[in-house]
Amino acid sequence: PLTTHVFYRLAGALYLGRVCDTNGTNPIFSIARRQFQPNTLGRAMRRVIFNQKGGVGKTTIACNLAALSAATGQKTLLVDLDPQANSTHYLLGNEADSLELTVADYYQETLSFVWYPKKVEAYVHATPIDRLSILPAHDALGEMMSRLESRYKIGKLKDFLDQLGEYESIYIDTPPAFNFYTLSALIAADRCLIPFDCDDFSRRALYRLLDRVREVQQDHNRDLNVEGIVVNHFQERANLPKALVSELTEEGLPILQTRLSHSVIIRESHQNAAPLVNYAPNHKLSKQFRSLFHELNGEAESEGNNKGNNKGSGLNI
Repeated sequence: PLTTHVFYRLAGALYLGRVCDTNGTNPIFSIARRQFQPNTLGRAMRRVIFNQKGGVGKTTIACNLAALSAATGQKTLLVDLDPQANSTHYLLGNEADSLELTVADYYQETLSFVWYPKKVEAYVHATPIDRLSILPAHDALGEMMSRLESRYKIGKLKDFLDQLGEYESIYIDTPPAFNFYTLSALIAADRCLIPFDCDDFSRRALYRLLDRVREVQQDHNRDLNVEGIVVNHFQERANLPKALVSELTEEGLPILQTRLSHSVIIRESHQNAAPLVNYAPNHKLSKQFRSLFHELNGEAESEGNNKGNNKGSGLNI
């Protein structure tokens, strides 16, 4: 019988065989040889954080990368499409419970004829972090999803973002499922970042997830590329995570060099409604987030080049 190790090696080879072109390169992977291409679409960079498995750190990664983007001086937007609204609460705290307009209100408006629709800017809210705004979520998203699907509103998020001309970077947080909102995000984005938790369950789901992205690229969005797989909750002293990452790398999957470790301070930053890079900028995990940000943007890491402080944290990029 096949061992688990051999099974996964074969699964990885079969996956790559299905999606590689005649030159042996994967058209959906944009990070071959770690070369990152600048956005050539004439619009803001749009990065979706996607994994249909829950608990892999999508919200934490999306919000911290968005905060780092804002700290570089870029006008940045965080889009929250999860009915749980975790990113909304992470960035706004208690204010998230009293918002008048959210992405759910925008979607509701698309379901009916309106003589004078609101401008898309009305749904976007400032956060306590300079240059970082949010399109917040609401739990009503869950209730209206079937109606949005039946009315084929799958392109409305892209339409919304196309009308926002003032942002340079957009980060999209998605629910832990492959559903209407996740598909909307993949259609609207040009880059896909996949958080990966170092366990057997995550590995089982990874190949299916990459197949989903490939299908979206072929059917809906030719500009979509898998930017990379970021290893989260990494335990550098444990043998299993190191072996797992090594095997995935050998299979040719685009594993990013930066590893994000596990720390309870993340929960503290959630409770205090402040991204970790602002809440504890000198923490080891904050430094790892900065390393990930620079890797994704093809930049050498440097200190002290931020264009201003954020929330009084003295945050350096």
